[in-house]
Amino acid sequence: MAKGVLLYRKDSKYKDEPWSFYRFPKKDYQSRALQMVGDWVIFLEPVKAGPSGYHAVGRIESIVPDLADPKMNLAMIDPTSYLKFEQQVPFSRNKIYPERSVLNEAGAVSGRAQSAVRVIPAADFNRIFDLGFEADLQLPRTDSRDSLASFAEEQIPYAFEQDRVQVLTLRTVRDRVFRHHVLKAYDRRCAFTGFQFINGGGRAEVEAAHIKSVEAKGPDVVQNGLALSGTVHWMFDRGLLSVADDSAILLSNHINDVDGVRKILNADGYARLPGDAASRPDPGFVRWHRETVFKGAALG
Repeated sequence: MAKGVLLYRKDSKYKDEPWSFYRFPKKDYQSRALQMVGDWVIFLEPVKAGPSGYHAVGRIESIVPDLADPKMNLAMIDPTSYLKFEQQVPFSRNKIYPERSVLNEAGAVSGRAQSAVRVIPAADFNRIFDLGFEADLQLPRTDSRDSLASFAEEQIPYAFEQDRVQVLTLRTVRDRVFRHHVLKAYDRRCAFTGFQFINGGGRAEVEAAHIKSVEAKGPDVVQNGLALSGTVHWMFDRGLLSVADDSAILLSNHINDVDGVRKILNADGYARLPGDAASRPDPGFVRWHRETVFKGAALG
């Protein structure tokens, strides 16, 4: 097994869903991709495609043929593994590179940096990981890697690679990162009520709800999330509320106080979703909630 980097762009003709699959040309990259099966990869948005840089991590479960195109393969990503970084890590800053294996002996960027699928050393993976999850993840620190300036420092060898991999499976960590991204996308405001309560410590009272549940292998991505206040979150998880494809809030006929619930929901009956289309609920997750969790019939 080997860790790797996958180049990903939102406008790609391959229509990848990075929390589910990554499509790549079989002829060019199959041998490299096969080395990564069972291990972790970092997603990188090319500089010319956008500002995200290194922005997420996931684990490749398998490599399978793309039935729609015999020239392509799919790297199947474990949906429970995919996680966006808390902060994006640029490919370089001031000509300093966290992925040092793209440099040649002269210290210049080599053609390897253009490879859409590439194996990287564990040290590169760990360096990028630490910068992406800069907040305390209960990891032992071997040196100062808390800022981009530290790219230039001579690094002490990494002795805690396994700790970094293990932390990605911790529910407490994943919930915190998921909440960070969902609340940011929704401006810390409940999508169903419009409430934006902030406590005395400056913490938003709104919660991050999974649309497709964690138990059903719903990924920790903003497209699978809604910012909901506590009571609404409870009702959503129990199938008393859901949302239609047009963002209309659906009320179950199992609710015993419909008038009371309607009073706290947005007056027009529609969920307030992020202005950024890429952060809005994925139709597949919303459909899953309606078909699997939502109880009874929707009230008119």
